Amino acid sequence: MSTTLESGGKAQTAVASGVASGVASGRVFIEGVALWTPKLPGWDVARAILCGEALPAAGPAARPAPAVLAPTERRRAPDTVAVALEVASAACESAGRAPGTLSSVFASTFGDTAVSDYLCGQLARAPLDTSPTKFHNSVHNAAAGYWAIATGCPEPYTAITAHRHTFGAGLALACTHALVEEAAILYVAYDIETPGALATMSPSRGVLGAAVVLAAVPSPRTLARLDLRAEAGEVRATQPRAVNAALVEGNAMASCLPFFEALADAVRREVVLTLAPRLALHLEVAPG
Repeated sequence: MSTTLESGGKAQTAVASGVASGVASGRVFIEGVALWTPKLPGWDVARAILCGEALPAAGPAARPAPAVLAPTERRRAPDTVAVALEVASAACESAGRAPGTLSSVFASTFGDTAVSDYLCGQLARAPLDTSPTKFHNSVHNAAAGYWAIATGCPEPYTAITAHRHTFGAGLALACTHALVEEAAILYVAYDIETPGALATMSPSRGVLGAAVVLAAVPSPRTLARLDLRAEAGEVRATQPRAVNAALVEGNAMASCLPFFEALADAVRREVVLTLAPRLALHLEVAPG
């Protein structure tokens, strides 16, 4: 079963407010962590760089090739699917959880902008020659669908966007699920480069994927504790350290970085994310 939530303007604020009301306050536990960008290729590498223990490599890493996909699908998968499934798999492995047992939330600001740009151009030039495969990959829940099929997961998933508030809204939704259902859940967030004319409307640079496995109760798997509350009013979102911000600059999902910095620092830290223009998600991130 799947649910797709896409929002903008007043609808976006309504979705964010609904999520916030479900997670007015609460505590969840992080069991698995994953992060991938060309300059932060994997959580072990990213953790050391984000907390200042190591420097990034001189050149970018090659595009991830998630082992959960068959070789043919791995080659054909668009960047959104490749990076989302890479971090989803890594987070489940980090948590020691079987991927096929978890409900999930997949969040992306713009979805597959490369495919969307292709479709817009093709429809303008020769609409009858539009690729069915490209169209199939254009839907906002494509990555979540690939994940469900590849892992044989029967659990429900949600695909969500809330424009520049997407990471916070998706995290709040995943935490709400964990608390209400008293069950672990996989949260995956990702965005890719926007090419062509579409970049003027939906700008994003590079590729970024991030994921965590959240649970309602602590366990031997627990890596960190997350106390959260939603608060209306002026929002002052936490900014990442400048040296780290440069590593994901321009990506539409870059707002996730302060959260992962806090996890990398492994000390108690306060992080504020946006849910809407005047709605904030306050997080206290602490070692488990």
